[in-house]
Amino acid sequence: MRYPQFLKNGGVIGFVAPSFGCNMDPHKSKFDHARELLKERGFGEKLGPNCYLGEGIGISSTPENCAEELMEAYLDPESDILIACAGGELMCEVISRMDFKTIREARPKWYLGYSDNTNMIFLLATLCDVAAVYGPNGASFGLGPWHTSMEDTLGILKGSLKEVHGYEKWEREGLEGEENPLAPWNLQEERVLKLWVPWERAAEADAETAGSFDASEPGRAGDMSQSVKREVCSLAEGDGKNFGSGREEDVRESGRLIEDARRFHGSLRMTGRLIGGCMDCLVNLTGTRFDKVWEFQERYAEDGFLWFLESCDLNVFAIRRAMWQMEEAGWFRYVKGFLIGRPLCYGQEMMGLDAYEAVLAVARKYRVPVVMDADLGHLPPAMPIVSGSIGTVEVIGNDIRIEYEYR
Repeated sequence: MRYPQFLKNGGVIGFVAPSFGCNMDPHKSKFDHARELLKERGFGEKLGPNCYLGEGIGISSTPENCAEELMEAYLDPESDILIACAGGELMCEVISRMDFKTIREARPKWYLGYSDNTNMIFLLATLCDVAAVYGPNGASFGLGPWHTSMEDTLGILKGSLKEVHGYEKWEREGLEGEENPLAPWNLQEERVLKLWVPWERAAEADAETAGSFDASEPGRAGDMSQSVKREVCSLAEGDGKNFGSGREEDVRESGRLIEDARRFHGSLRMTGRLIGGCMDCLVNLTGTRFDKVWEFQERYAEDGFLWFLESCDLNVFAIRRAMWQMEEAGWFRYVKGFLIGRPLCYGQEMMGLDAYEAVLAVARKYRVPVVMDADLGHLPPAMPIVSGSIGTVEVIGNDIRIEYEYR
C-alpha cells in the first residue's frame, strides 16, 4: 500500500467536483465559507473548473468533463491533496472515463470525500494500492464552529494524528438549509454502539459481567467457503476453541448481540486492512470491470480486512441485498471484522427487518466482531477512515477508537 505525502503547513488543497458541484445553497455558502476558513489556516487552494457548476445529471458537469478535471487535478504537481466538494449520484459514470493505470503510476496524492466519492476512494485502494481518506466533503468544512471530527480529519491529512475516537452526540435532523446554510450540526442524539461479539461468554446487553474479545492477531481470516466451519480469530482470554460446530443452525447462536454498549463492561479489539465505503456505490461496482477486489484481497490476505460500511439511499432490504451481493462476489473472504455506520434510514423497520439484522444476516456467518451505529456515514459526525491502512478498532464499553498504521 502506498501512502501519499502529508499536507504541510502552507500546502495547497485542490478542490474537485467529480460528483455534485456547489452551485446552490446551502452547498455554495458552505463551500465558500470552507475556503475562507482553510485560507485562514494558511493553506493555499486550487479550484477545479467544475466546483461551482450544476450542469450535469447527478454530477457537476458531463462525465467526460468531470473525469478530465479529476485526472488533471490528481496529476497536477501544484496541489498537494484533493478534497471533493460534495457527494452526489452518478460518479460511477465518471470513473468509466478515468485512466487508473496512469493514476497507479503517478505520485500518490491524498483524496478526501465520502458518499459518492466511494467510487474514487475504493478504487484507489483496490486498483492502485493507494490509501485515501473517507471523511467529510469540502463543503462540510464551512459549518462553524468546526466540530472535533473536522479537526481530526485535518490532523489525519497533515500526519499529526494517527488515532481517532468516537463522538458523544450525533445529528438525526439537521438545521441547515437555504435560509441558514452555515448552521452547525444539531447534535442531540447520544451515540449508542451495538455490538455482535462472536463469543458465547460475551456480556449480554443487560448483564453486569465483563468480557473481552481480541481479533487483532495477524494472519488470514477465514476463506468465504469455510467461514462457518473454521476458527477465524482467537479469544484474548479463552481456550482457543471454535465458536460453534460450523453447522448453519449454529451460526445465529455463535455470538451475542449487545443492544446497548453502555451496559457492556467488556472490550473488543480487531485489526485488519480497512476497506469499504458507501454500500450504494459498492454494489454498483460489484462484478464490473472495476471489481478487482479478489486480486486486492490476495495481495493483502495475511493482514485480513476490516470492512467499513454505511448507506445513504438504501432501505433495510436493500442493505441486506447489498450484503448478500458483496458476500456472493467473495468480498468478505478474509474479513476480520465489520465497522457499520448509522444508515440514513436509521430506525427503519420493514416486514420485521431492521438495519441491524440486515447486516447480521450475512456478517454473523463469519464469526468476527461487528460494530454497528458507529460514527461513520451520512448522519454526522463521522470519524475519518484511512482506507487501505491497517486499522485497529477498539471498543471499551460504549467508547470506540481507531488507530491507523501506514504499512
